[in-house]
Amino acid sequence: MRVFVTGSTGFVGANLVRLLLQQGYKVRVLVRPSSRLSNIESLNLEVVIGDLNDPNLSQSMRGCQALFHVAAHYSLWQCDKKLLHRNNVLGTRNILACAFEAGIERTVYTSSVAAIGVGKNGIPVNETHQSPVEKLVGNYKKSKYYAEQEAIKAIKLGQNIVIVNPSTPVGGWDIKPTPTGEIILRFLKRQMPFYVNTGLNLIDVKDVAWGHLLALEKGRTGDRYILGNQNLSLKEILDKLSAITGLAAPHYTIPYFIPYAVAWIEEKILAPLGRKPTIAIDGVKMARQKMYYDATKAIRDLGLPQSSVDRALEKSVSWFQRFFL
Repeated sequence: MRVFVTGSTGFVGANLVRLLLQQGYKVRVLVRPSSRLSNIESLNLEVVIGDLNDPNLSQSMRGCQALFHVAAHYSLWQCDKKLLHRNNVLGTRNILACAFEAGIERTVYTSSVAAIGVGKNGIPVNETHQSPVEKLVGNYKKSKYYAEQEAIKAIKLGQNIVIVNPSTPVGGWDIKPTPTGEIILRFLKRQMPFYVNTGLNLIDVKDVAWGHLLALEKGRTGDRYILGNQNLSLKEILDKLSAITGLAAPHYTIPYFIPYAVAWIEEKILAPLGRKPTIAIDGVKMARQKMYYDATKAIRDLGLPQSSVDRALEKSVSWFQRFFL
């Protein structure tokens, strides 16, 4: 089978294309002219240069039987609202329309737990939960919600689409890095004297890649599947990193109002004056919530692997030490 993949140069996409190649799939990838290609160098891929919003994208997709739409723009900066909408919402609408025109038989759309929202008081939620869109923190989460709605509209019009909602992947090829990768990198650089009282659901990024392939093979059209594993507080994550590296974990929390004040000054006052902000207001707001999820459905129906999160953190540490330090 020949498959078409967007987002192959990113974290999840780079792991997905490697898995697809290992499993014998022929892979054609879409990359932007400005994309950094180091994550897919030397891989046996067909490369198409283009953009998610190209109305003629169907021509590039012909001959493929399946689409993995993994690409998304990630930003917590409030000034990127229009960019997030263009890439995540309009880009998803366009590529799904082009997939239909190209005769793609099945699509796996990569949404996010960001589109689902969070439970009250840190209670883990599953695929049946949906926070009101106005309660989703930040333009990124809202854009992923509206992008998922585009997939749902296409499903109602007859397209064969399965939706996957990864939680927080960790592992190799986190090139940007992601916000969680940034936490690991800051820890390794000893730039994390304090922490905030938040929580995440971690999963090995290779399990996320398998979740995509299993969704293609076993997923039910129109359903969404949370690709997650272990719910951990940030303190527990930092303690695991300490055990892996031998570096001391921070012992003290910092009140939310301190990073919020710094973020507000940087983003609202200093950024317009030309200084690049280092802390996003929406990132601080997100940290007030424990983002815990229940992946039982994907484990039961797809056979989603549940590899050791500790081992995934070890692989992430090794990757960052090799390429960033």
